[in-house]
Amino acid sequence: MNTPYMPRVIDEFISEKMEYAGAVLIEGVKWCGKTRTAKEKASSVVSLQDSKNAGSYQRLASTDPSILLEGDTPRLIDEWQTVPDIWNAVKYEVDERGRPGQFILAGSAAPPDDPFRHSGAGRISRVIMRPMSLFESNESNGSVTMRNLFERKEKIRGRSELTVKKLSSALIRGGWPAMMNMTEKASMGMIRDYVESVVNTDLSKADGIQRSPTAVYQLLRSLSRNVSTSANMSTIRKDMAGDDDKISEKTVSSYISALRRIFVIEDAPAWNPSTRSKTAVRESPKRHFVDPSIAAAVMQMSPQGLLDDLNTFGFLFESLCVRDLRVYSQALGGEVSHYRDSYGLEADAIVHLRDGRWGAVEVKMGSKEIEDGAKNLRKLKDTVDTERMRQPSFLMILTATEYASEDEDGVLTVPIGCLRN
Repeated sequence: MNTPYMPRVIDEFISEKMEYAGAVLIEGVKWCGKTRTAKEKASSVVSLQDSKNAGSYQRLASTDPSILLEGDTPRLIDEWQTVPDIWNAVKYEVDERGRPGQFILAGSAAPPDDPFRHSGAGRISRVIMRPMSLFESNESNGSVTMRNLFERKEKIRGRSELTVKKLSSALIRGGWPAMMNMTEKASMGMIRDYVESVVNTDLSKADGIQRSPTAVYQLLRSLSRNVSTSANMSTIRKDMAGDDDKISEKTVSSYISALRRIFVIEDAPAWNPSTRSKTAVRESPKRHFVDPSIAAAVMQMSPQGLLDDLNTFGFLFESLCVRDLRVYSQALGGEVSHYRDSYGLEADAIVHLRDGRWGAVEVKMGSKEIEDGAKNLRKLKDTVDTERMRQPSFLMILTATEYASEDEDGVLTVPIGCLRN
């Protein structure tokens, strides 16, 4: 019996794209819920990873792939990247039909580059899907909305019932739809199995290059230890290689590229605004997994382990907040970056929209750290040249505390258990 569908923030975003694009491509990490979400919108489905029919699908794709596209529309082509020739067939069919909303493609890996594959521009609209946010998993009450942070039509208020203990359990379980009703032991076992799959098979399948499982695991260990930091390639190489000088930064870069190809990691790029002085902005990305539960599983952390190691909990909490900010800002057409300059001034996240509006976020788990975060945000506001850029729409401390509030300078304190899109 199928479990009821849990609505996703991305649902409306996909629907909007289907109103004008001939096909919509939903990409994202395995298990994030792409297929279930796509099926909610599709009228017919062909699963190209179906083991019973994979061989015949491959043969059809090499001779007459249009047969696979026959069916009620929107037609879902699931795990399309296993039969890459289907891409050009979809592009051609979209041109022939001249109508929006014909196809939905879903894929958990980007196929190797092919010079003969059309870009899809103007025909296939792309959207990234991520694991569930705390609002989607019903653990944030959604009393503070991202939209209102930018528009400020209502006073910010809210009270979170998400305790630190509940938060530790939610972080370890992650935003994986299939795990929402599992026991703690079962969900921990499943995400560890997922890590083993990445180590032993998934990464090598990404681009057909065989990689050492030991090296992949060491890389995941390094990225986990450095989550929510700007660790450079040299640091990661040293962690990964140990005493093995044969592993070069180029090799590390190729492994990281493969992890991106299967959407396991999603670093936050540096934000480079116009500033009032000649401040040098650091351009290193901040290291994040698409879901912090991956890092927790690699480090073999449990909910109690996080409570016993608040330093590690803090870094993983920041990564969880970045995950949720990405989900919520995407619904507004926004993106998430981070800021750090040569003087050490930083903001853990910058949420910026296409129209130039932006907001700065510091992540602080406890109330004792809130004032330090507020000072950083006020300094950042004074650093940005607001004659060439907009004033920030908001300055926000994202916390694991209970109440949402606003100080006399307009800096907001918002519990992650109150936030939504």
